[in-house]
Amino acid sequence: MPTSPSPSPSTRTRTTHKALTVVHRLVWMTLTVLVVGSFVVDRLDEPPFPLIWLVMGASMLVLLLLTHLTRPSRGPAATTEPIEVAPPVTGRWLAVNSPADKVPSHGTHGYGQTYAIDIVAEPEPRRIAGRPTNPQRPGFAWFWPLVRRPEAYPAFGAPVLAVADARVVQASDSQRDHLSRTSPLPLFYLMLLEGMARAMAGPHRVTGNHLVLDLGDGTYAMYAHLKKGSLKVRAGDRVTEGTVLAECGNSGNSTEPHLHFQLMDSPDLDTARGLPFRWRGVGLPAGGETFTAPERTRDPGRSVASGAASGVTRPG
Repeated sequence: MPTSPSPSPSTRTRTTHKALTVVHRLVWMTLTVLVVGSFVVDRLDEPPFPLIWLVMGASMLVLLLLTHLTRPSRGPAATTEPIEVAPPVTGRWLAVNSPADKVPSHGTHGYGQTYAIDIVAEPEPRRIAGRPTNPQRPGFAWFWPLVRRPEAYPAFGAPVLAVADARVVQASDSQRDHLSRTSPLPLFYLMLLEGMARAMAGPHRVTGNHLVLDLGDGTYAMYAHLKKGSLKVRAGDRVTEGTVLAECGNSGNSTEPHLHFQLMDSPDLDTARGLPFRWRGVGLPAGGETFTAPERTRDPGRSVASGAASGVTRPG
C-alpha cells in the first residue's frame, strides 16, 4: 500500500526534531512525577494543580512544535522502491503487523516504523498418534494462564541473521526478557501503563535489546526485542550476510517473543524514517501469512568473542 514520500530532511531539521523529541519526553516525565507525587506525598496540603497545568501546557506546546516544525521529516523516506535484503531468520514464521496490509504498519511513523514488520515462529507440527511432538506457539489466553514464560514460545532463542553485508552501529542486550502479555489483563497493562512508561524513557526501552546495522547507501536495518545476553557482535564489527547476530527474545514493548524488523534512513530512532523492503526468496508476507526461509547461517561454533567467527570482522 504505497504512501506519498516526503522530501529528505536536512541535518538541521533532524537536529531540531531530535531536540524537541527529547524535551517532550522530559516534560512528560516531569508531568507524571507531579501527578503521581500529588497523590502519594501526604505532606502536600493540596496537589500542585497550577504547576501540573503549566507543565501539561508546555508538553502540548512542544508536541505542536514537533508536529509543525518537523513536518518535512515525518512519514516515509523519499524512495518508493522496496530494497531487497535476505530474510533475518530461517525456518517457518508467521507475519503480523505487516506493511503488506497497511502503511504505517504499526500505526505510526515514529521510530522509523513506517514499513516495520513483526514475525513470530510458527513451526510446522510434527505429529505422532495425532499429537504434536515439537513445541508449538501458545495462543492468546482469555482466562488462564495470565502470563507465560518466554521459553514457552518457539521464537525464543531462535537465531537472528544479518540481512546483508554490513557494519554494526548499535548493539544492546542488557534488558530482561519479561513474561508474556498474551491475556486481557496483562495486555491492558502493557497498552495503558507499561507502553507509556517505555515511550517516556525513550526508544531503547521500546525496542528492548536491539541491533542496528549500516547496510550502506544511507540504509540501516534494525532488529528489536532480542534475547538478553544473546549478542554475538558488537558496535564496529563488520558482518556478512547470513551471520548469526543474536537470538530472538521478549525484551522491550513486546507481548510475546518475536522479531521486529525494519529498514530506515538513519541509525537514530528519534529521527529515522522508514524504508520499504522485501526479503529475497520470500517477498513481503502479509499479516497472518506463514513463510519459510531456507537455512543459510554461518558457522556458529567458532568464537565470536575473539573476532574469529565466520562472517564477523572485528576492528583492532
